[in-house]
Amino acid sequence: MTPEFWKDRRVLLTGHTGFKGAWLTLWLQRCGARVTGLALAPEAAPNLFEAASIATGVRSEIGDVRDLAVVERVVSEAEPEIVLHLAAQALVRRGYRDPIATYATNVLGTAHVLDAVRRLSPARAVVVVTSDKCYENRE
Repeated sequence: MTPEFWKDRRVLLTGHTGFKGAWLTLWLQRCGARVTGLALAPEAAPNLFEAASIATGVRSEIGDVRDLAVVERVVSEAEPEIVLHLAAQALVRRGYRDPIATYATNVLGTAHVLDAVRRLSPARAVVVVTSDKCYENRE
């Protein structure tokens, strides 16, 4: 897709406070997209989200994809044409320590986003991004 494709498109980007989401938000802004972000607040300081002023020029919603009411509200208000779902709990050690929360974020959170988009938005495309299968399993 060319940058012109994104001009004035309404895009919902989950995980916009994370490393990849922050960079993607900047790129979409540069292409002229109208971005709404939904994510947890950044955990670490410093972080790219704050250092690069990602919230400037986008509608930034701090919320949890595990909270269906939050997801429904954001999807309904944003009326996205395209949804890029990056929100996830991707830290392996945290996943071992708290598998239920990890499952809730990665599975139930994704289901919340997909169901809310199906019911409440005019979106024509949803892209779900994961790094789950990008590592070689040497076991």
